[in-house]
Amino acid sequence: MSTPTEVAGRYRLDGRLGAGGMSTVFRATDTVLERSVAVKLLAEHLAEDEAFVARFRREALAAARLQHPNVVQVFDSGEDAESHRHFIVMELVDGPSCADLLRDDKLLEIEDTVRYVVDACHGLDYAHRAGVVHRDVKPGNLLVSSDSDSVKLADFGIAKAAEQTGITQVGSVLGTAAYLSPEQARGEEAGPPSDVYSLGVCAYQFLAGRLPHEYGSLTELALKQQNDAVEPILAHRPEVPPALDDAIRICLARQPDARYDSALELAQALEAGFYDQATDATQRLAPAALGAPDDATRALPADTAATRIDAPGTGPVPVRAPAAPVRTDRAAGRDSPPRRRARRVFGGLLVALAVLLAVGAVALALLASDDGQTLRPVIEDQLEQQVDGIRQFLREQEQR
Repeated sequence: MSTPTEVAGRYRLDGRLGAGGMSTVFRATDTVLERSVAVKLLAEHLAEDEAFVARFRREALAAARLQHPNVVQVFDSGEDAESHRHFIVMELVDGPSCADLLRDDKLLEIEDTVRYVVDACHGLDYAHRAGVVHRDVKPGNLLVSSDSDSVKLADFGIAKAAEQTGITQVGSVLGTAAYLSPEQARGEEAGPPSDVYSLGVCAYQFLAGRLPHEYGSLTELALKQQNDAVEPILAHRPEVPPALDDAIRICLARQPDARYDSALELAQALEAGFYDQATDATQRLAPAALGAPDDATRALPADTAATRIDAPGTGPVPVRAPAAPVRTDRAAGRDSPPRRRARRVFGGLLVALAVLLAVGAVALALLASDDGQTLRPVIEDQLEQQVDGIRQFLREQEQR
């Protein structure tokens, strides 16, 4: 059957954007609302599975209820009366996917990686709180908007519809196997921790330029997930902050309960890790998830001169200064490291200004005279008193 030129009497197909085993995506025009959209046509053989079609419709409705800046909006879905092709009409994201970026550059910048994955975290957190699990998070479903340079998650719903029908069997490949969580590879039900795992695989690949596990079959992948430790990203890219490396590898823990409790918790860990800081969640999960000793006894990485966690009560210490700041945690409401540094710099300027004023006062005392022409001597005990006053002032400023 040939591809239709128009769907549902209103969506004109203008050109193909991409294709996969389950669907083909087209750039299209909504002739009623006069706007550009993306239309996904499901593969013809899927229409033969009534169970899939029924589940797909329910999942499309669930996805259509998601309205978030980091989720591709679903506008419409149904069956075209003339071609009998099932379709989904979505928001058109004008920009590349992260899979496109990987094909072009092999690696992503550290700042871009954190920003894109944090965006995806916020979209996933919103969906999870709405009771929707993505189940197919991978670079091809992370779309980077050219307008906002933010990431939008695409393809909610279709994975679950296929997962629960006869289209796939237990342990078979759905989407790209590399991004499947261990529980998905075993054919178990996927929940929010599975999305966290898959997003962790994406982040690992963005920074390391390779997947956490190299494999030749799904069976081999499942065995490696269960038995092999994930090699640190630092082994492939030494400039990655160690705390960021830890935060990403915690996502790849074998057991779901050893990963972050939510996508939002992961977002917080990534933003802190960008500054080589560890959140409470990262400190709590790292020993079990990474097979490492407690933070109190963890050996220092070879490329850092300070521990990630300072003495009790002092909080984490940034080891590297990043090229540019990422957005701070929108939920925690705390000042970002750049703001804290700005306050310290401003305080230092105040101290310097006070010292200059004090020195100027001493100089004026030395230069001033009764008749304006001769030098008036400075009484020694007064000078010592002024110096002591300056020292006391500096001590008070350092204690603030």
